[in-house]
Amino acid sequence: MAAKVAHPESIVETSWVAEHLNDDNVAIVEVDVDTEAYDQGHIPGAVGWNWTTQLNDTLRRDILNKEQMQRLLGGSGIAKSTIVVLYGDNNNWFAAYAFWQMKLYGHRKLKLMNGGRQKWVDEGRDTSTDVPSPARRVYRASDADPSIRATRDYVIEVASTRNNVGLIDVRAPAEFSGELLAPANLPQEGSQRGGHIPGAANIPWATAVNEADGTFKSVEQLRDVYLDKGLKTDNETIAYCRIGERSSHTWFVLSEILGFNKVRNYDGSWTEYGSIVGAPIQK
Repeated sequence: MAAKVAHPESIVETSWVAEHLNDDNVAIVEVDVDTEAYDQGHIPGAVGWNWTTQLNDTLRRDILNKEQMQRLLGGSGIAKSTIVVLYGDNNNWFAAYAFWQMKLYGHRKLKLMNGGRQKWVDEGRDTSTDVPSPARRVYRASDADPSIRATRDYVIEVASTRNNVGLIDVRAPAEFSGELLAPANLPQEGSQRGGHIPGAANIPWATAVNEADGTFKSVEQLRDVYLDKGLKTDNETIAYCRIGERSSHTWFVLSEILGFNKVRNYDGSWTEYGSIVGAPIQK
């Protein structure tokens, strides 16, 4: 018998989304690395979020605070009872980032569309350039859940003491080694130094997806990927990348698919850690 996804309610297939496009209590949201992709065509009725301006506090280099999250969700026609389906390009990098932030503020009815934007397009499903104008809702978020986020000071402590916490660097091997400061196809910016956090294992985010269609690998395959690196489902795990979106993808795999008990996303990631005065690194 095939192993089961720990939280099957967190993943939906493109067929499910197609069947529920017109449901009153379902909101579909696209979040792309390429912030212009949404305008070129999206799932009919989907709202588009710009990760650079709408999922970050642009003045504080931080994720959204509670009030900002409430404004974003309410302005997108989302209530606490709304089922939110997130998807995007690059195998759902920033869709997973949005999923993690919404989870942080207590939204329970969250789903990630398996395979993301590219799978929907490859299947020849309908797209639209119409931008919806959902009725504004009043959204009252919960206080942020600190248990799924890792802060700079916490990561420095873990790097110094270990304390049975697993660290996963989900960047490409050339970033992990210090050869590159950023993905080869993205600008070389962010940190002052190249390398990785001491003790981190390099498990690139892409090892979790099928190359053919961007869907997640089976539970058995994912267990082989992560448990073979010495990670334990009962121990705490911290994932990081460069700016927190690729590590959100891995956070999703570990927490929602494999059911790791305690997973934190370090959204400050290497952009922050690689520039901290006095913080140890490895190359």
